[in-house]
Amino acid sequence: MWRQAAFAAVGGAVAVGAVPVALGAVGFTGAGIAASSIAAKMMSAAAIANGGGVAAGSLVATLQSVGAAGLSTSSNILLGSIGSAFGAW
Repeated sequence: MWRQAAFAAVGGAVAVGAVPVALGAVGFTGAGIAASSIAAKMMSAAAIANGGGVAAGSLVATLQSVGAAGLSTSSNILLGSIGSAFGAW
């Protein structure tokens, strides 16, 4: 029982902590999109597809927002819950 609870706690913490690290690794940083990164390539493709601009609410815009401002409390709770479920499983 305690072992399963420990794995659930670790799974939740890893899920919440991994998202900012993963986004930063692909180029969605607190200072904006990093040059020559995967994020920059995604932004370029989205802008070309939309005739010169990135559409509000698109995947690139959402990831840029999360990379710059972080996840909302409700998103952290959701990720933690999912991570806990996988950790306990």
